[in-house]
Amino acid sequence: MTDCLIAFGGNLSNPKVTFKIALEDLCGNGFHLEKKSGLWRSPAWPSGSDQPAYLNAVVKGAFTGAPLQLLSLMQSIETKHGRVRGVPNSARTLDLDLLTFGNEIKDTPELKLPHPRMLDRAFVLVPASEIEAKWLKRTEELPLQDIRATRYVGAW
Repeated sequence: MTDCLIAFGGNLSNPKVTFKIALEDLCGNGFHLEKKSGLWRSPAWPSGSDQPAYLNAVVKGAFTGAPLQLLSLMQSIETKHGRVRGVPNSARTLDLDLLTFGNEIKDTPELKLPHPRMLDRAFVLVPASEIEAKWLKRTEELPLQDIRATRYVGAW
């Protein structure tokens, strides 16, 4: 089993309920949950896109398969919940991002590990720092307005 971090995001339908069901789907297919952050609200990106705010969370766990197997599982769960791909940064019911998979470094068209933009995103690092203190130091490198815009909503 390999330790991994997965980010959850969504701004359509009811993300809190969607996150719960998606996590159950992950746990029923080889993912073993260790910790989960609370829910965090952040403005849609890019600013001015007129989308609803996002809910975000991060979970830590271990997976029994390979990273591409986990990615495939995550994408099938996204599809199950109505995720439509094609338009970058569009509103979505569910977005699952594999942030880390052990110490694996990968740069392929299908998968980049660690996630190439995770260190630039308060909506990822703030919830990640809730479950692993090592990410807290990285939040200090983010713009203060991004951190302030990421608001705690509660448990899920």
